[in-house]
Amino acid sequence: MEQSSSSAVAAVISTNANINTDRARRRKKKKSVLQKHPSKEDRNSQSHAKWKTEAQQQIYSSKLIQALSQVNLNPSTSSAPRQGRAVREVADRALAFAAKGKTRWSRAILTSRIKLKFRKQQHKRRRLASSSSFSSSGSTTGSSSRSSRKHKGLPAVQRKVSVLGRLVPGCRKQPLPVILEEATDYIAALEMQVKAMSAIAELLSRSTSEASSSSSPMTS
Repeated sequence: MEQSSSSAVAAVISTNANINTDRARRRKKKKSVLQKHPSKEDRNSQSHAKWKTEAQQQIYSSKLIQALSQVNLNPSTSSAPRQGRAVREVADRALAFAAKGKTRWSRAILTSRIKLKFRKQQHKRRRLASSSSFSSSGSTTGSSSRSSRKHKGLPAVQRKVSVLGRLVPGCRKQPLPVILEEATDYIAALEMQVKAMSAIAELLSRSTSEASSSSSPMTS
């Protein structure tokens, strides 16, 4: 009797051990799957966090310096506003390259120059094809007034979402979840851009002051 009861207890213990082993195996397998295929929220948090790292700032700074070396910043050939626009475009393109086109806003920045060129060509064709400047200006006024009336008729929250969608590149007609996700990553990238450009400006001003101080005794 005791032998049969002890064998039954051993069988129960063995069964529980097998169940625990199976559970541990399933948990380990689930953990490895999650590590290989992280959720969308995890990917987004990793993407936002990478802009705060020192390595990412160095990568962006090197891309920016390389791109700025190819821009004409001679005051005699271009005005200050034009130089500022050129630097802004170069800085944004370097930021989009640093993002590797993985986000909607970075892809929009990388393709903006091509789209702008295409729109200029289309506008030129329409202007040449239009028979009357009066009719074209009238249609433009009507369409702009209709769009402004439509924008004013939207609820307050929807208007704010629309404004935010216009501020983030490539998100003009996107739903709210996409806009919020892209805006969070875009703001983190812009903060890193400001830090990198401030560091570069400080380094350049320091080297300029050192060069001027070293040359002053020679001139005197």
